[in-house]
Amino acid sequence: MADAARLMLLVAVAAALAGRSDGAWCMCRTEQPDSVLQKTLDYACGDGADCKPILQNGACFAPDTVRAHCSYAVNSFYQRNNQNPQACIFSGTTTLVSSDPSGGGCQYPASPSAAVTSTTPTGGNGVYSPPTLGPSALNDNNGAGIGRAIGIVKRVVILACCALMVLFLRA
Repeated sequence: MADAARLMLLVAVAAALAGRSDGAWCMCRTEQPDSVLQKTLDYACGDGADCKPILQNGACFAPDTVRAHCSYAVNSFYQRNNQNPQACIFSGTTTLVSSDPSGGGCQYPASPSAAVTSTTPTGGNGVYSPPTLGPSALNDNNGAGIGRAIGIVKRVVILACCALMVLFLRA
């Protein structure tokens, strides 16, 4: 019995310490006007996002809206930059979400490896570096750091629960 409890504790600790176990997608904010989102879309596609799926015959062309295309592009940019929270900051036009936006035959990449395609991006070098011009130049850190902090808090809570379980099992 004690060995099984220790094994469960070890599995819980490993899960708590595993990196990037929470899904995260970068999405364009719904309250932003299309003219602003178009600039964000253009920037993401021009700096390394895989925008082929949002072209007319692509799997993610529909719905044919600036908002939908913007979200796909910024998520591709974010995933291709190893889910770096700084790669989801475009002057407050984007936000990180934890629910998968995929649907209607359009699969949003959910990890850096899923965002890599065999084709070369339409522009940029595919490696994130803070721009001096473009949508993220006026970086307002729209809460991207909050997602990382929440993940750390979750892991601390899991570890605390594991520690309490060990104390309980010893008693």
